[in-house]
Amino acid sequence: MSRQQRAEIDAMVRRPQPESPRSVEELRAGFRAMMGEMIVPAGIRTRTATLGDRPAVLVEPAGTPKAGTILYFHGGSYVVGSPETAMSLTGNLVTRTGFRAFSLDYRLAPEHPFPAAIEDGLSAYRALLESGEDPSATVFAGDSAGGGLTVTTCLAARDAGLPMPAAIVAFSPGLDGTRTGESMDTKASIDPFFTREGLEHTGAVYRAGQDPHQPMLSPATLADLTGFPPMLLQAGTNEMLLDDSTRMATRARDAGVDVILDITADVPHVFQAFTGVLDEADEALDRAALFLSQHIRTRDTARTSAG
Repeated sequence: MSRQQRAEIDAMVRRPQPESPRSVEELRAGFRAMMGEMIVPAGIRTRTATLGDRPAVLVEPAGTPKAGTILYFHGGSYVVGSPETAMSLTGNLVTRTGFRAFSLDYRLAPEHPFPAAIEDGLSAYRALLESGEDPSATVFAGDSAGGGLTVTTCLAARDAGLPMPAAIVAFSPGLDGTRTGESMDTKASIDPFFTREGLEHTGAVYRAGQDPHQPMLSPATLADLTGFPPMLLQAGTNEMLLDDSTRMATRARDAGVDVILDITADVPHVFQAFTGVLDEADEALDRAALFLSQHIRTRDTARTSAG
């Protein structure tokens, strides 16, 4: 681990907090600018696509893709972000696995509050299945709010009677709208990104008056995860949302779900985005890519294993 790298990242992202909540437009512009500084790998090609009735970006490796599809959900508290702001993460998963990825441009609050993003995630997954995608060769991945969508979209798919994807990878997922994790307080002084006030503001924008005490808003504390696919949850010790992952891992374990809780010390929320700058980011992405590669089963590999 590089202490100097981690200190430099912390200093870069630790910015003065405004005295009053910023407007949605200001939040979106600031997030675009910050994520625009992340390194996107060169070995990918992209084009626009549609999943369900939503735009998406298809990200493919420069060579011939392996059989397998990642459905990616970007972060941004359900209020900001786009496939473009998550391209460093999506692109690195693609280059490391050789699979293609669809990064979904789901609807954002306040224009489209809960449950619009989940509805879009379910519609996108349904569209992939209807196009002939094999669920055993399809995985969900996402960061922050998008990490939350990997879980809630899976809940919605199960409730709709759809087959489960092969696996879930969630980077620093937001999984508790009640904000009751101990890390909300114990990590408040060292989290360089978030404050309780900021999280409660964007959470209220997304919920639009809905009670957070329901599985689709707080799956880490309320969801029934029976029948879920294997999960990899990655988080850093310097984030207020750390216990969203630790409690989700416990809940998954208790439901009989294969789960890996992967915690990296002294790194911030969605540290994987700092690939090429922070050694721990590249190492975490390598572990995520290995996890996805181990769980995707195409029809050809299934036949090979059976033979």
